[in-house]
Amino acid sequence: MPPRPDRPTGPAGERPRVARFTRAEHRVHQATATLMALCVLTAGCLYLPFLAELVGRRALMVTIHEWSGILLPVPLLLGLGSRALRADLTRLNRYGPHDRQWLRAALRRRGGRPAGKFNAGQKLYAAWIAGAVLVMLGTGLLMWFPGLTPLAWRTGATFVHDWLGLAVVLMIAGHVWKAVGDPESRRGLRTGSVDAQWARREHPLWDRESNTP
Repeated sequence: MPPRPDRPTGPAGERPRVARFTRAEHRVHQATATLMALCVLTAGCLYLPFLAELVGRRALMVTIHEWSGILLPVPLLLGLGSRALRADLTRLNRYGPHDRQWLRAALRRRGGRPAGKFNAGQKLYAAWIAGAVLVMLGTGLLMWFPGLTPLAWRTGATFVHDWLGLAVVLMIAGHVWKAVGDPESRRGLRTGSVDAQWARREHPLWDRESNTP
């Protein structure tokens, strides 16, 4: 029986792999990560004295920070032309009983964590970071155009922007930490496919879905 197209066997001796992400999804993630990194790094140069002294050129840092923030949603919006990306966004926005079970098991540090293509932790992170980006964009625009709003609005926007920005940095650090500890997940995003045994272990519901005729 020939191998399934979504489960390539690869060269002789290589373990079977499962198609997980398309090239379009990889490019959207890469572009978004690059813009987010620019936002974080330039924010550090604006708010941390030792970085400000080291880098200098504050006006340039402000410009890069503003435009990288404005452009942050653009890769995702352009990527909506990809059917695979739209399907994955639908998956990220759907929660079921297995997600509650996954969260309970994760909080108790137990095994038996059922997950579809995305586990409950990934869904919550995606929802949180999407909301945070929208709030950061809105508050950033209020700070960018100070003449359009009252002083009280600008003061509140600055407060929210600064503290939410710190929360975003902490969340991204946790995201990167989890990615560092899961090389197969990183490989899946980079190459588009993952080891079949990893898929069966980490995302059993998605693995069964992929094998359904």
